Amino acid sequence: MNIKPEISVVIPVYKAESILHELIKQLNAALSSLKVSYEIVLVDDRSPDDSWAKMKELSSKHDAVKSYRLSRNFGQHPAIMAGLNQSKGNWIVVMDCDLQDQPHEILKLYNKAQEGFEVVLAKRTARKDVFFKRMSSKLFYKVFNFFAGVDINNEIGNFGIYQRKVIDSLFNLGDALVFFPLFIQWVGFKKTEINVDHASRHDGKSSYNFITLFKLAFNTIISFSDKPLRLFLNLGIVISFGSFIGAIYILYKALNNEIEVMGYSSIFISICFFSGLIISFLGIIGIYLGKTFNQTKHRPIYIIDDSYHK
Repeated sequence: MNIKPEISVVIPVYKAESILHELIKQLNAALSSLKVSYEIVLVDDRSPDDSWAKMKELSSKHDAVKSYRLSRNFGQHPAIMAGLNQSKGNWIVVMDCDLQDQPHEILKLYNKAQEGFEVVLAKRTARKDVFFKRMSSKLFYKVFNFFAGVDINNEIGNFGIYQRKVIDSLFNLGDALVFFPLFIQWVGFKKTEINVDHASRHDGKSSYNFITLFKLAFNTIISFSDKPLRLFLNLGIVISFGSFIGAIYILYKALNNEIEVMGYSSIFISICFFSGLIISFLGIIGIYLGKTFNQTKHRPIYIIDDSYHK
């Protein structure tokens, strides 16, 4: 009979072959000190390096390590959801594989959760990322929070501990596009946050750049919020009101025989401006229709190609 572990640690893996051995070593040391049963769920997001071979090697040496490989590169957040779906623990820790989320901090998260919290988030008060990564992350969350109508702190990422019922609730959302921190924010439950140490990247560099962050923000905002539509509606109302005032003014000038022949430039500019505005409106509506179309297909957010564990 399989006994449910107390803690499951879910880790998406990408380009981490040189880090994984040290990661598992530190995780085993940290989790063993808690004196509870645990499992480590690694999900390879189809890394182009030898991460999968290293994961299978680690699974063959450690009973607690369970490795899964996706059929293609679905992205970090679908990989997290794949790991969550395979996890069995009463408490689930989600963390990155680059050792910036430090395994020994799991003790603080777990002990804080025992005070009656269902979600304990790790707050990185002194991030050790490079300047560009910190600034792009801060900008990402400012724009994202504005358009999505949420309040996600850029000092909080995926790292945290979550009660089983919180994780189970995520799979009832049914969104075609996944963004784990937003899902955690949306489902609610009794949550808190604690300060944790944030380490420098152990090896390599982040797979996120400005373009990937922009795509993630844009797609998530369109999938989660209708605020862009409402902003364009408000803009249309403002322009219509301004046009109405302008029409009254022109009528007044006409009644007083003060109208001069309109120049080519003003007509050309007006046509270009309003044509561009109309095309933008239609483009935004088209994007939302496209997202709705994709949602109705009910495609899986990930596909597991292979697995390896004792």
